[in-house]
Parts: sequence; structure tokens; C-alpha cells
Amino acid sequence: MPSLSESLLDNTAADGTAKAFADAEHDLDRREFLAAVSNLAAQLQRAPGVVGLLMPNGVTWAVAVIAAAAAGKTIVPLPTFFSAGQIAHIVADAGVELILIDGQTETEQALKGFATLVVKVDTEASSLPQPASDFGMIIYTSGSTGTPKGVRLGERQIAWSTSALAEASRATHADSYLSVLPLSLLLEMLAAIFVPIRVGGRTFFDRETADAIGCGAVRSLAGVFERHKPTSSVLLPQLLKIWVTELSANGQTAPASLRFVAVGGAPVPESIANRAALLGIPIHEGYGLSECCSVVALNRPGARVAGTVGQPLDGLDVIIEDGEIIVSGPSVTQGYLGKVDHFGPWRTGDLGRFDKAGNLIVLGRKDNLIITGYGRNVSPEWVETALLSDPRLALACVSGGSDQPLTAILIPAPAAESWFMTASETDLTGLVRDLTVTLPSYARPERAISVSLATARIEQLITDNGRVRRNAIATFLLARREQAA
Repeated sequence: MPSLSESLLDNTAADGTAKAFADAEHDLDRREFLAAVSNLAAQLQRAPGVVGLLMPNGVTWAVAVIAAAAAGKTIVPLPTFFSAGQIAHIVADAGVELILIDGQTETEQALKGFATLVVKVDTEASSLPQPASDFGMIIYTSGSTGTPKGVRLGERQIAWSTSALAEASRATHADSYLSVLPLSLLLEMLAAIFVPIRVGGRTFFDRETADAIGCGAVRSLAGVFERHKPTSSVLLPQLLKIWVTELSANGQTAPASLRFVAVGGAPVPESIANRAALLGIPIHEGYGLSECCSVVALNRPGARVAGTVGQPLDGLDVIIEDGEIIVSGPSVTQGYLGKVDHFGPWRTGDLGRFDKAGNLIVLGRKDNLIITGYGRNVSPEWVETALLSDPRLALACVSGGSDQPLTAILIPAPAAESWFMTASETDLTGLVRDLTVTLPSYARPERAISVSLATARIEQLITDNGRVRRNAIATFLLARREQAA
């Protein structure tokens, strides 16, 4: 399996004038991209071993990560949507000694006192220094508590996952990828940078959309897809919903150029998936986690099975033990930063099962399982997927337990807040009843409340990248009940 540097060199030698990476400011062919990577890699050869990367999406990000990899560094992506406190924690926790920046990021104010290097995209001809034998990466996620935890990955895991994802998605040199998710997300890094380098494809980075997604403020996607007419992209379910709603409202369809749109991070409501297909969006649900280098299973082009996340990547061994998904293979993490090295299978903490054809069905988090007062087990993700079939909802969370009724917390999209924030509890409960009509009675929430997106952020009910914090929501509901008592 060739390294990323070898793939870059081989593809450049085959056709150096082919387009590689572009954004609103840069449009580099393979030869120019290789030169920019080579110049920065030469600078980084004498740099400290652990480098952070803090900058918005774009060509500069791609140059920085590939140059740092070629220089054999341990790379720590620093999400621009993290708070200053979270970034400071990561820098200290990972032992970051140098932070690569573009000189324009507002979050850089949090880096006073840290060594930084402003990355310039220098396309003057240069030869790539002898690539180091290995590089590493530490991926942080905000998590349910808000305290980031580092997942250690090496070149072996990343190179294998890149090749496996390229094969599963049928990526080729003819692909034009549109990048709209923050590049600090491992899946986006793989799909937008590493896979195109492996197969010789090209990528356009839409910084404005990625910035809006990072802070949970995106309201439109149809325009950017129509403008760039890509062949492939990766989305989160809530973004797919925004796109579907926008196309439906305007009587439009997705660009005919699209052949593959991966959707992951959470279940896709069946009604949204069906509407996407009718609008020409070729969605392919997948499943993964950072501890397994982002992708474990994926619906392949031409072989999508609705309601599943497809079959495991070729080369991974995925089994179900006591309901839990367990993964073995070359993409499994080396362990968490500061913890003992990990060897062997990875217990994901996710519940799942296989259908008769070997497609994986993810049921939810094991530690999220709710046991009702009648002793029935309810995976909240199951109920939340039904709730999120309403395109007006940005997020939803189901909370409860043996001594508390199942309660649906509804967080509407900004455009729909007016109705949700003025609706009575009877109206909200009626809506929830209609959305969950196909579920068994024990899984239907008995109560419903609405919370604005702004309040959810102020009360820290959601993470910086838009995931619900279940423990915080349970505490929030308890406080409301006590106030009402």
C-alpha cells in the first residue's frame, strides 16, 4: 500500500497539470500542490515532534496536514469551533509545541504564549524531502462532557482507512469532491484530502459553509452544490435534512453530477432518506468512530440497503457480542492519549445487529439505553430518529428512566422557532405522538418540551459541534420539574 507521499508523487508524475485542490483564494494543480507541500515539509523538518493545526477549511489546511505528515510529525487538528478553553486544554494535553496557523483565524487569540508558524502556500518548484517513515495523529472530540479526549492514530491506521474508504466509495481520478464539513473532523480529512490524493481526484473547499456548519448556523446548501456540481461529498443527517427541505421548497433537484454522498454521525430518518432519493441525492449511510479511524461500515454505490449502514469495510472483522458492536482490524486505535496502549478488538459501546445479508444496523449507544418504569429497554436514538423526520427540527433528545416519564426535548431550526416556542405542551405532545406513531407504545414519549437553539447553547445542552449532551439535558429537566413543583 503506497504512502500518501508516494501517491502524491506518483499522481503528479502521471499528470502534474491535473487540478488538485481549490478554494475561494487558491486553485492548485498537482504540481503546484506538491511544491507547496514540499516547501512547508522542508520547514517542518526541524520543528518539534507534535504540531497543532488551527485554521479554517481550505487549501492551506490541506498543504499543512500533508506537509506535517511528510515531515513525520504527530498532528493535532484544533477545531476552530472549539472554545478557547478547550483548545488550551488540547494543546497542553497533547504536548503541542508548535501550532500551524494561516494568520487569519479569530481563535488564534487563544494561542498567546504558544509558538506558532504562519503557513504560506508557496508553489515555487521544489522537491519533496525524503518522507519520514511514519507520522501520527491525535483526534479530539468534544464528547458528552465537553472535555476533549485524544484518540491516537498512526500512519498505518490512516493509510489503511484511506485505501479502504476509496475502494468502498468507488473513488477515482475523475471525482470532484465538495468539502463542506470542518476538516478537523477525521472523516472529512480522509474524504476531502487523503482519498483524493490516493486516487488523484480533486477537491473544492467551501470555507463559508464549513464555518457555518462548525458553529451550527448553516441554513442553505443547495446553492453551493449547484454551483460546483461535484461528484461526491460527505454530510451529517441534519445537513441532509436542510438540503432536502431547501430543494423541496424551491422545486429543485440535486445536480446530476453527483454519484455518491456519504451520510454519517447519526441515523437518517427513513422519510428524509426517501425524499433525498426522489430529489436526486445519492445518499449512502455509513457508520464509524474515531477509535476505528472514522469508518467501520458503509453502503456501497449500487448496493445501498435502506435502514442499514451497509457492510463492514473489507479487511475489518465486526461482530455483535451481547448486543454490542466490536471491531477488529488494521484501523483500530493505538489507544487514548495518556492511557496504556490498546491491542486487539475495540468495544465500540454501540448497540447493533446484522441483517440476513450482512448489513449492519446500528441501534444506539449502550450507555444511553433507557429502562422505563415498566422494565422495557428503549434506545433513545431510535425514538429521536422518528422525531427528526420533521424537517423543522434541528435536534431532538429523549430522556427519562424508571422514575421519570419519557420526555422529548425538541430543538427547532431557527426558521421554525416561532411555532415551537409558542406551542402549548398539548400541541407539542400531539406532534410527538404523530411522529412516533409507528413505535411501540412503551417507546413513545409521554411529555414534550421545546428549547431554542440559542438556549440549548447557553445552557450547554449541546456540544460545540451540535450533539446533544444527555446528562446535561437530564439535569436541565430535573431543574425544571423542581421549579414547577
